[in-house]
Amino acid sequence: MTSTADAEAAANELTPLADYLGSVLRRLRALPPLDLDLTQAYGNVLASDVVAPHSFPAFDQAAVDGYAARWEDLVGYGPVPSAGPGRAVRLNVVGDLGAASWRPVRLTPGSCFSVAAGAPMPIAADVVVPVEWTDQGMAAVEIFRTPKRGYGVRRAGEELPAGTVLARAGTYVAPALVAVFAATGIGHVVVRPSPRVVIVATGDELVDVGRGSQPGQVVDANSHALTAAAAEVGALAYRVGICDDDPEGLRGLLEDQTLRADLIITTGGTGTGPGDMVRRILSRREGGRAGPVTFTDVALYPGTALGFGTVGAEEVPVVCLPGEPGAALIGFEVLARPAIQLLAGAEPVFRPSVRAHLLETISSPGGLREFRPAHVAERRGGGYTVQPLSGGPYTLSGLAEANGLMVLGERVTTAAAGSTVDVLLLDRRR
Repeated sequence: MTSTADAEAAANELTPLADYLGSVLRRLRALPPLDLDLTQAYGNVLASDVVAPHSFPAFDQAAVDGYAARWEDLVGYGPVPSAGPGRAVRLNVVGDLGAASWRPVRLTPGSCFSVAAGAPMPIAADVVVPVEWTDQGMAAVEIFRTPKRGYGVRRAGEELPAGTVLARAGTYVAPALVAVFAATGIGHVVVRPSPRVVIVATGDELVDVGRGSQPGQVVDANSHALTAAAAEVGALAYRVGICDDDPEGLRGLLEDQTLRADLIITTGGTGTGPGDMVRRILSRREGGRAGPVTFTDVALYPGTALGFGTVGAEEVPVVCLPGEPGAALIGFEVLARPAIQLLAGAEPVFRPSVRAHLLETISSPGGLREFRPAHVAERRGGGYTVQPLSGGPYTLSGLAEANGLMVLGERVTTAAAGSTVDVLLLDRRR
């Protein structure tokens, strides 16, 4: 039976997670940029800053439906008396302007134009009176309420002057940003392509979904879950299914997939047991040279055994995750997800985190950095609370319910209720 001292001694021989992540991520580079049509750019990450070539709005325009007028005419500085108790300002309506109007027109004292929202403002007009403040006359209009100077007018460049930096490199192209680019005259942007991620499940014991597990059989949940997780990050995710523990079959499969992959993720076989073939095959030295993948025992709970390297002539990065579903998903969060973000050029590469008050006392294995599924909630008075979900990190139901992952450091063996812990926020759509 292993003693606590033996367990802690073994944990001390593990590579700290931060050191391991740093060594892996330093070997990755963002994918080469490409120029995309604006309609194709959504979901990608900008490779360079984007500057507005034109102003928005491009010209002075009406912001509301109404009557474009000179403010002086409304307050009695022009030839028209100002409105008083029981008295309205009366102006001649000399024309109508819609959003498609393009000929420049000029106001003369005592006159106005009927305008639609988006219509260009007449020269000399500096206010738009909403239709509700008038009798809605056609040849002449009576105005019962005087707005402030400039009301109802959007000046050229008021929102975005030409030369404004619209978005920085590393920014995701969201729908509203597409609108901003289009409105300022941008038709193409330079982005990082979405990484192509291939997911492979390995193991003679695996069977595909649609049946229950039998002795000697395990339903392949991992490749489906990791494909979904990669897609959630924004990758183009491809599941290639199950690969048996056949050395030549695995090597051939990985070589084939390098043709369409920017990153390959395998799951299963990362340990040192008799059936852990992925580690044996990909770390095997050949011709005096080290294998293409290095496997490291990391101070991580769950799933200490992780692999990283490159395969194929193109040296496509490969991440090897454990076969236990909970460990595979946690391994994806701490290693594969940041790798995808880095390839995509996204910043930051890690999920956002908060400090939260723990609602329940929990224990954690010493010497390991634990990631535990939890439910985090914002307190009414400010700050956050976090409730660990039952069963710990190996429980798939807990991971499915979690909206956060508690992070308990290597030196933490007990976290008391009321203490403050770090929580990674899972931005899953609910």
